[in-house]
Amino acid sequence: MTNPAEKKGQHVNPFFLPYDTPHNTVPFDKITLADYEEAMLEGIRRENEQIEKTINDPEEPTFDNTLIREDEVKGRKHYYDLLSRVETVFFNMLSAETNDEMDALAQKMSPILTKHANDVSLNPKLFKRIKAVHEKHRELTPEENKLLEESYDGFVRSGALLSDTDKDKLRKISEEASMLALQFSQNLLKENKAFTLHITDEKQLGGLPDTVREAAATTAKEQGRKGWVITLDQPSYGPFMTYSNERKLREQLYMARATMGIRNNNENNLAVCQRLINLRREMAQLLGYDTYADYVMKYRMAANVENVYRLLDNLIDAYKPTAIKERAEIETLARKHEGNDFQLMPWDIAYYAHKLKLEKYNLDPETLRPYFELSNVIKGVFGLATRLYGITFKENNNIPTYHPDVKPYEVFDKDGTYLAVLYVDFFPRKGKRDGAWMTEYQGQRITKEGENIRPHASLVMNFSKPTTEKPALLRLSEVETFLHEFGHSLHGMFANSRFESQSGTNVWWDFVELPSQFMENFAVEKDFLRTFAFHYQTGEPMPDELIDKIIAGRNFQVATACLRQVSFGLLDMAYYTQKNEFKADIMPFEKKAWAKAIIGKQLDNTCMTTQFSHIMAGGYAAGYYSYKWAEVLDADAFSLFKKNGIFDKATAQSFRDNILAKGNTEHPMTLYKRFRGQEPTIDALLERNGIKNKQGGKQ
Repeated sequence: MTNPAEKKGQHVNPFFLPYDTPHNTVPFDKITLADYEEAMLEGIRRENEQIEKTINDPEEPTFDNTLIREDEVKGRKHYYDLLSRVETVFFNMLSAETNDEMDALAQKMSPILTKHANDVSLNPKLFKRIKAVHEKHRELTPEENKLLEESYDGFVRSGALLSDTDKDKLRKISEEASMLALQFSQNLLKENKAFTLHITDEKQLGGLPDTVREAAATTAKEQGRKGWVITLDQPSYGPFMTYSNERKLREQLYMARATMGIRNNNENNLAVCQRLINLRREMAQLLGYDTYADYVMKYRMAANVENVYRLLDNLIDAYKPTAIKERAEIETLARKHEGNDFQLMPWDIAYYAHKLKLEKYNLDPETLRPYFELSNVIKGVFGLATRLYGITFKENNNIPTYHPDVKPYEVFDKDGTYLAVLYVDFFPRKGKRDGAWMTEYQGQRITKEGENIRPHASLVMNFSKPTTEKPALLRLSEVETFLHEFGHSLHGMFANSRFESQSGTNVWWDFVELPSQFMENFAVEKDFLRTFAFHYQTGEPMPDELIDKIIAGRNFQVATACLRQVSFGLLDMAYYTQKNEFKADIMPFEKKAWAKAIIGKQLDNTCMTTQFSHIMAGGYAAGYYSYKWAEVLDADAFSLFKKNGIFDKATAQSFRDNILAKGNTEHPMTLYKRFRGQEPTIDALLERNGIKNKQGGKQ
């Protein structure tokens, strides 16, 4: 058999060879578009070859020859992991650096890849061997036992016990769902990037701070336009909605964002969403569950739908009275400015909330920006990890990247040994979807020879860009986002599991947000802000007066923010607890589904569902409640740091050892109790948010 990497005198597909790069990082600079398809097809062939060896092994099935079969051939390292390597790079690029050609290739390859995945999970001979091991095996370690249980159950949950007729149905469902999820994401990215608000009259910039004006001018210049350009990317959209005095322009921008996916064009996502909801219900019912949510809950801390609704309802009961007061405060202030007949609309909320915050705390978020220059924030966030865990970061420009904006770092443990690679990608651009996320290009695992393969993590964000006049100056919310995603990366970088499938962030979905949301707590801690919040021009530290205002205002509109998250959780559960075919019109259904968590009037001609990537294409279907579930955990966990000292190394080491390093090797509640000494309660969250005082009374 000829190895495709052995072609002479022509371009060699870099996926076919070990990466000749620092720490075997992805050679982005050598990959061409054609390499992806060739490597994916070859990867499928190699994986099929390996499966054939496994199922035709004459030896009795064992854990070692079936679950962890040799993944290397002498002299041909990385031969069998080709498919996972190329898929990882390709689908990460679809989010961070895509183009029309990449999108077309994704449309072409997605059904091929889904079919292959189904061929594996529905292979009766392979399942027969795994079932045999499940029924009879040697004494296993806890990690091995968990791998066996979840591997066996993974086949069952993928249809291994179904009849041939139902297996065929499941194949068709999963292939169609995969294509529709991809279509959803591509439609949304196109909708987001298609809209711009082009301003040529400087009078229409009223209220905008210099940083916002300069950023809009820079965007216009990049697009070859005169004047100023506002986009739907958060660093542009958010500040405009907060500061612009031009109500009609705020409305135009708001409606552009709130109608993504429902316009009469090729990017309309309404039918896509409805079909995805039904496909997931059909899949769950084929597998013996009443609803897709029931199917999902088997591997969730929440355990069942009832517990999810109990959490969401408890949060509504606790926060809604305060949210109603918060809304009334904004309306009162708006009418004070505009007259008693003024009707507050969604595009007015951020604008008047900002004015209210100024009135209550004399704090304008723009006054904080000069103290959050990006390079200083990087030092602060990395320095926090150094102080807590002893790890250090060193930029290494010999590590290839996929875009000049991306910074690659080597991460070293407290004893100086190599720990991980971390990529950071901060700014919006044409081929990059909105939002912020952490991903990996290589997961952690320990080989049978004992080599600890260390992870390559990546943080992808959309922060305020530098302008011709100023460096990148972040908002406090962007600092919080950085801390959040960095928390995910610590979960990945500290991973120390034997098997990659149990490593790092491969944990139950309502546990995965604990490490990320935990890190957000530091953003309003005075002792942390003092380590990096220096004025980018003078070098002066942020005055105590400003820090005190940040702390005093930390719970500003906190109940409103909570109900917003709860409303998304309710919407998610409403779709995925459907027992019968979902035929409802999505837009009115959405309004009804989350009504009890909504404060204020809803607009009939807007829609969240068609742009709700988390639950349609991002893996959070029947799982969006996880953010609030994990918030209970993170508040409870941070309360121990507050008690022992926010930089306490012993507490941090316990958090690393019991939470961050363990991945999915044990039940998450077991891990949490080992760290905390008890199960979490909602009390710490209510206290942190000022909803309940330490004596137990509501405020």
